[in-house]
Amino acid sequence: MFTMIKQIFKIVLILVTFLNFISCSEEVTQPLEKDEAVHLPFPSYFPEITFDLSENPITKNGVELGRKLFYEGRLSRNNTISCGFCHIQENAFTHHGHTVSHGIDDRLGIRNAPAIQNMAFLKRYMWDGVIHNLNQQPIIPMTDVNEMDSSMPEAISKLSKDEVYKKLFTQAYGDESITGERVLKALSQFMASLISADSKYDRFKQGKENFSSEESQGMALFQQKCASCHSGELFTDESFRNTGMYYNTQFKDAGRHRVTLDQNDWMKFRVPSLRNVEYTSPYMHDGRFYTLEAVLNFYSDNVEDNPNLDPQLKQNNHIGIAMNAHEKQLIIGFLKTLSDKSFIYNPKFAE
Repeated sequence: MFTMIKQIFKIVLILVTFLNFISCSEEVTQPLEKDEAVHLPFPSYFPEITFDLSENPITKNGVELGRKLFYEGRLSRNNTISCGFCHIQENAFTHHGHTVSHGIDDRLGIRNAPAIQNMAFLKRYMWDGVIHNLNQQPIIPMTDVNEMDSSMPEAISKLSKDEVYKKLFTQAYGDESITGERVLKALSQFMASLISADSKYDRFKQGKENFSSEESQGMALFQQKCASCHSGELFTDESFRNTGMYYNTQFKDAGRHRVTLDQNDWMKFRVPSLRNVEYTSPYMHDGRFYTLEAVLNFYSDNVEDNPNLDPQLKQNNHIGIAMNAHEKQLIIGFLKTLSDKSFIYNPKFAE
């Protein structure tokens, strides 16, 4: 009896060992998930993509790696600040409630975190346009002392110790080598995939939905009073303009002048897109206004005249934009048609 039990035990042991071997073998030899090119869907009335797909082809695995890196705190010095810390999805990837970015050790930046959407169609980035290539944009917050206060070699050192990242880099690039170029390109692939084009305005453009009378009036007023700067389907002409805001002595930020050192660029900032503007308060480069009403009140009553004030804001011997209270409410009603909830709540973009 004992001998029979012993033989059964040996057989069971052999079977368990064999099954474990098969399981381990399958794990080791399991093929990596097939990588596929990502087609960026956008309406025919959008501008052409400016993102260089030949330099950085967008792939399923590249976007997934970029998404993980976007929410990765180890890109910062003390592992606490990620890109997603300041760019929050439900606020169209802005830093809701904070006038300017809050970074490492609760340090303050000097600018309001801009929305991250439709970046694949833009030519310049940042409030001052210092970046011309989306692949290079993430290096600015990573190395800024008030934001993430890190360096690319430091970040690579941390990521290289993580087996999950080794697998993700292999899936995206063919081998597990983690380099600064690959980190930046994966991040920019994810950012390029953040396309917002399903607002009520878009459905109206496509003949799928109608505007109310108030929204139609608001659109007409917007085109008359705002569209000279906020033009096109991205609602920005990407120009740099002095809009008559006072110089904020706390942050000492003169906008485009910081890049060019040209006095003609003093207090000129890039015109932001107004898509999803309902979700992106506070507003302006330093977050000085918390409501859309406050923004329009500024343009109607508080624009400061100065030598390089934008010509659009001083026409017919008038400084600013003439609007009454009712017109402002109609314009705001139209602006809310630019809100894209399917973008704001898209699980593909979430952490």
